[in-house]
Amino acid sequence: MANQPPAFQEVKVLPVTHPENFPVASWLCPPHLRPAIAAIYAFARAADDIADEGQQDATQRLAALQAFRHELMHGPTDAGLHPEIFIPLHRIIQNFKLPVQYLNDLLKAFEQDVVATAQASQAQTLQDLIQYCELSANPVGRLLLYLYDVTDEDALRKSDAICSALQLINFWQDLSEDIPRGRFYVPQDLQKSMDNKALVQHLCQHAYKLMLSGAPLVRQVPGRAGWELRGVVQGGLRVLEKVQKLGPMAFEQRATLKAWDAPVILWRMLWM
Repeated sequence: MANQPPAFQEVKVLPVTHPENFPVASWLCPPHLRPAIAAIYAFARAADDIADEGQQDATQRLAALQAFRHELMHGPTDAGLHPEIFIPLHRIIQNFKLPVQYLNDLLKAFEQDVVATAQASQAQTLQDLIQYCELSANPVGRLLLYLYDVTDEDALRKSDAICSALQLINFWQDLSEDIPRGRFYVPQDLQKSMDNKALVQHLCQHAYKLMLSGAPLVRQVPGRAGWELRGVVQGGLRVLEKVQKLGPMAFEQRATLKAWDAPVILWRMLWM
């Protein structure tokens, strides 16, 4: 990386300790962007852990997220609690001129998670879930596009569609695990008006159409990143097929990808 500015060389890639639907600093990503992606991932993962892990109550979690926000907005200090996260992150923000509002939106989503879990609240409509995705998922895609210098409004809208679809697919994939933990993502209005078989079909069809509306973005993202995005799209759609096949059993069993799904995903990537 001798041809990269010194600022890029100073940012160390933090270890990835949790699996995610979004690929993190994968081999398809250009090497000079891997530290940036890792820094964003480390921020999001740590904030998610504050909201979701450990024994703290809701008040303590919200206070910890607010302290996290202070370091995001004002930069790392000697008294900061997370220099290993915010020193690399702020270098990345400066290097790539990343909009801080997208990172703050992620914190807002984690705060919503804390409140929803504490109150055992449930979305009323699909539109409520889409609005949640605008904070929890869409900022990630927009940040990645900024790293690739793809920032036109059409591309950002398509990215939002892909990211929202991925978030919804994750919800429907994890029904059997989330509901016992007190996380109810199925909209109440649909739950009251449909049986479980029709409900799963409806939710899957909605996510499928949303993903297809954003899929043309793969041809706007340059190089290897475009191929990685193809994999994200087709991987999400493959999971969705499995959820749809489970039908009402999706409330009892988690759909997972297997080794034999890889050739199917790769073939579909080639034909996008």
